[in-house]
Amino acid sequence: MDVIANARFQRLSANKARPLARSLRGLPVAEALALTQFSKMKAAQYLGKTLKSAIANAQNNADLSVDTLRVKEAIIDEGPTQRRFWPRARGSAGPVTKRTCHVKIVLTDGQAGAVGAAQA
Repeated sequence: MDVIANARFQRLSANKARPLARSLRGLPVAEALALTQFSKMKAAQYLGKTLKSAIANAQNNADLSVDTLRVKEAIIDEGPTQRRFWPRARGSAGPVTKRTCHVKIVLTDGQAGAVGAAQA
């Protein structure tokens, strides 16, 4: 059975989060949590929080054992970009883009079926 958790509009660039998300795919939940907990990347904080939400969804909504769960998918999609301006020399302005991303984690125990998404 698949269990899904989403965290939307996170203040992080999707390109910076994707390498860590790729390394989580296929790992057991305990190893994935350890990887996010001890990583120095900013993305680890958001991925870890969403992973904990997916684990809670599996325990409370689907009555699954945490020991059998694996990370099936860890997807980082781009969110909306805020466009701002920063002052520059001689009264000009330089553009600044503040990027966001959507984090989606899917856990599986190897059985068929799916449980709906929850916001983290």
